[in-house]
Amino acid sequence: MDVIKIVILLIGAYAVGNLLTATVIGKLLYRDDIRSAGSGNPGARNAGRVFGKTAFVLTFLGDALKGALVVLIAKWMGLEEWLQLVALLVVMAGHIYPIVHKFRGGQGVSTFIGGMLAFHPLVVACFVVVFLIFYPFVKNFTLVGMSAMGLSPLFLFGLTKEWPQTVAAIIVVAFLLFIHRKDLHSIVIGYRRKQRN
Repeated sequence: MDVIKIVILLIGAYAVGNLLTATVIGKLLYRDDIRSAGSGNPGARNAGRVFGKTAFVLTFLGDALKGALVVLIAKWMGLEEWLQLVALLVVMAGHIYPIVHKFRGGQGVSTFIGGMLAFHPLVVACFVVVFLIFYPFVKNFTLVGMSAMGLSPLFLFGLTKEWPQTVAAIIVVAFLLFIHRKDLHSIVIGYRRKQRN
């Protein structure tokens, strides 16, 4: 294991994460800063709300590509699976806490999906199926989506029976859920109020 190469990969992963697709698209195509519009979040959902469907798709694809690219490079380097997921965690951290944007970034969902798709497509297929099954009943995009993605380590273990990469996946998902803790808390509070009424 070449430690220097791994360190360079992780530094590069964080740098790639700093490239926020929504800010680039906003400035190039719409002459506007996404961080000063809508919710101010430079992610696909806010880009879609502010600029429209095309901006949503382009932002999602661009941010997903960052995760996929880093994982594919880690694979090309022959790194173990758990290290590939560490690289995904770092590119997500770069996207969420970009130093070049004063640590004000997106929420990492698109980057997570792209990275997991490159890492193990069947895991993504599993949480997409779970989402499609439960969304018509729950009808809350964030709650169902985060719950489905949160099951990724379970799907991964079921498919591989490998603990090192499963533990790494748990850490990645825990980070993603931590970033969305406020949204999830608001959803739970809203659900409880609805139950009382």
